[in-house]
Amino acid sequence: MAVWDDLVGQSQVEEQLAAAARDADAFVTAHETGGPVPEASKMTHAWLFTGPPGAGRVDAARAFAAALQCVSPDRALGGAPGCGFCTGCHTTLIGTHADLTTVSAVGTQILVGDMRDTVRKSFTAPANGRWQVILVTDAERLNERSGNAVLKAVEEPAPRTVWLLCAPSLDDVLPTIRSRCRHLNLRTPPVEAVADVLVRRDGIDPGIAMAAARAGQGHVHRARRLATDERARARRAVVLKLPARVADIGGCFKAAQELVDAAAEDAKQVAEEIDTKETEELKAALGAAQGGRMPRGTAGMMKELEEKQKRRGRRTQLDSLGLALTDLTGFYRDVLALQLRSRTPLTNEDVRDSLEAIARATTPELTLRRIEAVLACREALDRNVAPLLAVEAMAMALR
Repeated sequence: MAVWDDLVGQSQVEEQLAAAARDADAFVTAHETGGPVPEASKMTHAWLFTGPPGAGRVDAARAFAAALQCVSPDRALGGAPGCGFCTGCHTTLIGTHADLTTVSAVGTQILVGDMRDTVRKSFTAPANGRWQVILVTDAERLNERSGNAVLKAVEEPAPRTVWLLCAPSLDDVLPTIRSRCRHLNLRTPPVEAVADVLVRRDGIDPGIAMAAARAGQGHVHRARRLATDERARARRAVVLKLPARVADIGGCFKAAQELVDAAAEDAKQVAEEIDTKETEELKAALGAAQGGRMPRGTAGMMKELEEKQKRRGRRTQLDSLGLALTDLTGFYRDVLALQLRSRTPLTNEDVRDSLEAIARATTPELTLRRIEAVLACREALDRNVAPLLAVEAMAMALR
C-alpha cells in the first residue's frame, strides 16, 4: 500500500506531491553520491496544506513526509518514493521517525515555548533519514510570537529541512509565512469515495458505510467513527434532536447544558486515556519512589505537565463542540434544501421526518438566520467565550 492511499479524492494533490518527492529523492541521492544536482525541481523547503475539516490535509502532509523519508530499494530501479512498507515510510506514518517532528496545539494556541526546540532542530542535518521534516498540524493556532519563530526558520532553512504546515485556509496563516510556502488546497472528498474507503479498508457494510459517509459530510475519520462507534452515533443523535427542543426558553437552556456536558464527557474520556499514561511515564522518568513520592526539585515539572493537560482538555472539549456545530449546520442545510426543493442529497437522511417537519413550519429566511446563529457560536468559541454561554446564546437564537 503506497503512502498516498490515505488521500481520499485528492488525485491532483497526490500527483503534485509524488512529483516533488521524486525530485527530492534525486536531490538527496546526488548529495550523497556527489553526482549532479537536478536543475529543475518541483521540491521546495516549505509547504502549506489547506482545506476544510476532513479533507485530509494532515494525512497529505504525513504521506508526503513518508515519501521524502522512503528508503525502498526499488527507487534505484526507477520506482517512485513512498512505497509505504520500508522503515522510512513506516516510522514516518506512525510518527516515530527520528527526523520527523510533529507540532500540534495542546491548547487553543501554539505557544513560542512549544516551538523553541522544534525551530532549533530545524537547523540541524537529518540524523539518519533523508530529510529533516517539521510537520505543524495546526498552523492556524500559531500566535504572534510562535509565528515569528517559524517565520525565521522558514526564511532560511537548512539545505535538507522541509516545513509542512496545515491550516483550514490561507487566511488562517500569517501572510509573511504563507508567502514563503508552496500552497496546496485540498477539497472535501466525495461521499462515494469515503464510503468506498470504509468498505475496502474497514470491512464495513456498504449501506452503513454510505450512511456514515453522508453523516460525516466528507470527513473520513468522522465517518469511520460514526460507522464503528456506538457512542459517537448516540452523541450525534442528541445533537440532531436539539432543533426540536428549543421551542421554549427552558428547553433552550436544557439543550445547551446537555450539549456542553457531552463535550466535557468527550474531553474526560480522552484525559483518562492519555493523561494517566503521561503522568506515570513522567514519574518513572523522574525516579519516583514506589510509594509515589517524588524526588526533590521535580514539582515544577509535574505542575507543567498538569497545565499542559488542562490546556489539552479544553481544546478537546472545543473540538467536540465543533463537531456538534458541524452536525447542526448540516441539519439546517438539509432543511434549507427541502424548503428550496433542491435535488441535492440530504446529509441527514436518517432524520428526514424531523427535517421535513421543521421545513414545513419555517421559512428559508429563518433557516438562514439559524445557520448564521450556529456559525456565530463557532466564532464565539474561537474568541474564548465560555462554552456554556456561547451555546446558550445560540440555542436562544434558534428558537
